[in-house]
Amino acid sequence: MNPVREGLELEGAPTPETELNPELNMDNISKKSHSQSPNKRVKFGYIKYVSLIVLTVQNAALGLSMRHAKTRDVEEKFSSAAAVVMAEIVKLVICICLVMHESGGVKTGVQSMYSTVVLNIKDTVRVCVPSFLYILQNNLLYVSAANLDAATYQVTYQLKLLTTAFFAVIVLKRQLKKWQWGALGLLAAGVAVVQLSSTDAKSSNSGDKLKQSKLIGFSAALAACFISGFAGIYFEKVLKESDISVWMRNVQLSLLSLPFGTGTYLIQEGTLNNMFKGFDGFIWYLVILQAAGGLIVAVVVKYADNILKGFATSVAIIISCVVSMYLFSFVLTVQFAFGTAMVIGSIFLYGYVPKKPVRRTSLSV
Repeated sequence: MNPVREGLELEGAPTPETELNPELNMDNISKKSHSQSPNKRVKFGYIKYVSLIVLTVQNAALGLSMRHAKTRDVEEKFSSAAAVVMAEIVKLVICICLVMHESGGVKTGVQSMYSTVVLNIKDTVRVCVPSFLYILQNNLLYVSAANLDAATYQVTYQLKLLTTAFFAVIVLKRQLKKWQWGALGLLAAGVAVVQLSSTDAKSSNSGDKLKQSKLIGFSAALAACFISGFAGIYFEKVLKESDISVWMRNVQLSLLSLPFGTGTYLIQEGTLNNMFKGFDGFIWYLVILQAAGGLIVAVVVKYADNILKGFATSVAIIISCVVSMYLFSFVLTVQFAFGTAMVIGSIFLYGYVPKKPVRRTSLSV
């Protein structure tokens, strides 16, 4: 569920284009798998399912952990803006290491980053837009997690599929299949049913102690979904218009995100003093979990198709609901369950790829 790098593109991986047109990715995967040796296919399948399991756990854990971090009873509260900045720093360090590995050494990696990020400054500046949007999105998601229970947050954030499709149609003039339009309508209806469910009346005691607003939480999640959709489409255009690797692009993104993130923190706190206020082991775990999310998605979209990715998302929603019942005294109502089922169904419907008819020749039996 990591919101920061939905537009990641690897060799053989689906971009937002294949997210919106799953059959493109299915064709690539099937062609690639047929051309591989049996040993490579076994390794391919192993990595695919391991990455899906990791993505499922990460998606569920991130929503639950963000909710717990914002509602737990501690003496000193952490700043979500500071956590976002730290996540970008962790991500930057990881991506620098990956660029060096990709370049074949530290020296060549540094030279490659210097020529791409510094010398080609006009190209780097283009990444300012998604860098700013991703920082804003991550801060909004913390606001949403503080005001919505983890299960509702997880379901609501699936609206990013709708907003990504919206911007793809408006900005890139793409065409969706009939069943994809139906899936988007089902998704919107499912989220509406979940939001209208009366779970707030039976919320946990911890929720009563905190001043929470369902309207603020939903508005923050909805704004984050629109930002995610636009940033993903914009980032896709940037990726397609150059041959710069995705890890190098992420170095640019994280570098440019730091001043935006620091500025957001200064606006909220007024000073850089005590930036690590409230940071304990759990918050550092949350920072690493958030930073790793985009990298996990990158591996998943390289090895798995959209159906399996949708399955991972659906399982993550179910896990969030079940765990919320035990950790946050979340009460699962029939209305909420029905809305969640609609959302899960829409994810599978949107990723549906019809089988291509077999062409028969005169020699076919």
